[in-house]
Amino acid sequence: MTKKFTRTIEDFTCGHCGFFVSGDGYTNHCPQCFWSKHVDVHPGDRQNACRGLMKPVAIESKSQQFAVIHKCQKCKLERKNKLGTLDDLVQLLKTIEP
Repeated sequence: MTKKFTRTIEDFTCGHCGFFVSGDGYTNHCPQCFWSKHVDVHPGDRQNACRGLMKPVAIESKSQQFAVIHKCQKCKLERKNKLGTLDDLVQLLKTIEP
């Protein structure tokens, strides 16, 4: 059973680069360095106890929609997240290690 997305509006400071991010309820990663934090079991629920930092490791494109693939540095889970309106695809390409 797939859980519905829970919109959680919150600001946060990036655990990787320290950039302050003003969240809009859909923001799940830093728009500067693209790192995220493993906080959800289902998108937006903030129920995951892991809390590991999630490194951007790849980019995926489907029907002109780009997504960043994150890998948790603590538990190794990989998760896909759509790019947001503040995200710079060129900067993301520079961020992903070959």
